[in-house]
This record gives sequence, structure tokens and C-alpha cells, in this order.
Amino acid sequence: MKLPGPDHPISIAPYGKLVVVSFHGQEIARSSRALALKEAQYPVALYLPSEDARLDLMTDSAHQTDCPYKGTATYRSLAETPGDGKNAVWSYEDPYPAMDPIKGHVAFYANQVEIVVSDLA
Repeated sequence: MKLPGPDHPISIAPYGKLVVVSFHGQEIARSSRALALKEAQYPVALYLPSEDARLDLMTDSAHQTDCPYKGTATYRSLAETPGDGKNAVWSYEDPYPAMDPIKGHVAFYANQVEIVVSDLA
């Protein structure tokens, strides 16, 4: 486990916008409570509370990855078609303590889903 710092900064903050995620035209998540995670030079990742996502449309995957800063990521897939939506959703079910705000949240690969962001009314 590594801690974020000047050499690898990570910040987590409320995003403050409505985030709608769709897959092949079907809405799979909608939240005004998203968190924006900015990690070093990587693009911002939006994490939505799991209860704001249609987990019933996702299937658990055996795929996992390890991050020295966040912990072990588990994945879900969105469709049965090989390669389409596979491992498109990830979460940190038991993140390292510094990343605790993203516990109970899911994130999506933008190249596999459509993410639309709009201002809150």
C-alpha cells in the first residue's frame, strides 16, 4: 500500500453535476452524488454510488486489478456479447483507508459506455 503524495497526488471531491451513464441506449446509472477522483496524470474518473446504478444489468466478472494506492478493483460486465461491455464497470469494495470515500461506488470506462454530464437544476 502506498499513500498519495506530491509524487502521486490523488484527490476525491464531490462532482456537483448530474451524471447519466448509458449502454446501447439503456440508462444504467444516474446520479447527482458522483465523486471525481483525480489521480496524478490520469483523466478524472467519476465514481457513482452503487445504489444509483442498475447493478441488476451487470454481471460480476472474475477480472481484478491491483492498485498500490487504491487497493483491489473488482469488475462487472454489461453484456453477454464477447468484448462488448466486458469489464466496463469497476469498483473498490474494500479500498485502502486513504481511498475510503470511493467505497460503495462504481466507475465506468468511457470508451464502453456513454456518459452525459449536465448541470444540476
